[in-house]
Amino acid sequence: MFSKLIVFSAVVALTLAGTTPVPIISQSQNVDPDGSFQWAYQSGDGTVQEQAGKVVLLRSGEDAETVQGSASWVDPEGNPHQLSYVADEGGYRPQSADLPIGPPLPPLIAKALKWIQEHPSSESPEV
Repeated sequence: MFSKLIVFSAVVALTLAGTTPVPIISQSQNVDPDGSFQWAYQSGDGTVQEQAGKVVLLRSGEDAETVQGSASWVDPEGNPHQLSYVADEGGYRPQSADLPIGPPLPPLIAKALKWIQEHPSSESPEV
């Protein structure tokens, strides 16, 4: 029982020892009545984030929100990272040198997709 108490105490001590508050150097935010917004902050550890969004009218007549943003930070090893993104009716589209790149499409799959695109189905799909 005593050894469990020591292990538990050590885990709690290690958990609490690593928490150093990171100061916020600058911060701004703005929300407008039309639904648009902007916010940004920079912290003491070099992290910078910003985002802006607005409501847009789609061709269908519906309202949708479009958002653009970016983030940059330095990892514990000292390597800088940057990420920018857009999120709108087309989905979430991030851009970063850190994002993985998938393998190329196999030629047979590419050929099949091209054939499907050139020969659309004349039947209506069953739901």
